[in-house]
Amino acid sequence: MKTYLVGGAVRDELLGREPAERDWVVVGATPREMEEKGFRQVGKDFPVFIDPETGEEHALARTERKIGPGYSGFEVHADPDVTLEEDLRRRDLTVNAMARDEKGALIDPFGGEADVEARVLRHVSDAFVEDPVRILRVARFAARFYRLGFRVVEETMSLMREMVENGEVDALVPERVWQELDRALGEPDPQVFLQVLRDCGALAALFPEIDRLFGIPQVARYHPEIDTGVHLMMVMQQAARLSEDREVRFAALLHDLGKGITPEKELPRHIAHEARGVPLVEAFCERYRVPKDYRELAVLVCRYHLHVHRAFEMRPDTILKTLEALDAFRRPDRYEQFLLACEADCRGRTGYEDREFPEIQFLRDCAQVAGEVDTAPLQAEGLEGEAFAGALREKRIAAIGELRATRSD
Repeated sequence: MKTYLVGGAVRDELLGREPAERDWVVVGATPREMEEKGFRQVGKDFPVFIDPETGEEHALARTERKIGPGYSGFEVHADPDVTLEEDLRRRDLTVNAMARDEKGALIDPFGGEADVEARVLRHVSDAFVEDPVRILRVARFAARFYRLGFRVVEETMSLMREMVENGEVDALVPERVWQELDRALGEPDPQVFLQVLRDCGALAALFPEIDRLFGIPQVARYHPEIDTGVHLMMVMQQAARLSEDREVRFAALLHDLGKGITPEKELPRHIAHEARGVPLVEAFCERYRVPKDYRELAVLVCRYHLHVHRAFEMRPDTILKTLEALDAFRRPDRYEQFLLACEADCRGRTGYEDREFPEIQFLRDCAQVAGEVDTAPLQAEGLEGEAFAGALREKRIAAIGELRATRSD
């Protein structure tokens, strides 16, 4: 029975990064032997155990055999006779297929260390094509390590294209796709995730609403980059720059879906694309069973993001209606998320990346001054119900009007 540190922890050590977690492979052991040593089994599809002292995962060395479509169509073999090399061979990328023994010696049968040095993402073997989740994982690793100079080698990209053409991604269950998308949104460069998926055809297969934005023109006066897909990539870059919040980044991702279905005769204008986009956002979230908080913010950003651009043009009562629609007074944290996603939209244009956008701070201040209106005089007048609500609205409109008078010029 031998234990090896494997996967991402080994890769990150070679990159000089602190590993987020450590995973272990145990060779030559049975589930019963692991339990006798105090390990607790948690794996359903194959034997994975939790170390009672460290809480780290220990998986028995295993091999897999493809027996059906999709990522779940595998037969797992996890007997004590499975070797470490056999276990590493089934992994996705060479940089993830290294191990260290108990003395710290590197075990690297597939050239992972050389690929770390060369900054490339390369599949371990042709078995890569058996699991469509690996397409999403490769794109996610590309988004994680883009700033370190990593790229996907053409041989691996070619295999990914074959998998898409063969319909492998069609077998992915919604929960697994969402899990990978959510994790990718948390990477330093989520736009690279989209680019890799687009390069291999998986973006069109999994997220057609996003893929069809590429090639759609916009008015050059407002969008010097012209192409809506290019705008989206820039928006994702800015969203990552502004916030680590994956909900904000998800809302930024879907904010312009309506532009993908603008009637051709109206191009390059996109009249009412916000309203057209809302059903697309809702359908996307339904298809991938997106969590409620993500969904609600994405819908609000899609519906109201142009209000930010028009902030100084709107009447005080329109601003208040917008704040109420966004539930800004009861949910200030979500309102701030909304403003961040909209700021990413503002900055995601050629030449606008580092500009000031006073509209953002103005709308932030509008919510503050309206929310701080003193209600004591209204209560002293004995106002209740609709009368109280109406009087409060008038005071809030007045407060926003006063603020606007100081900012509009």
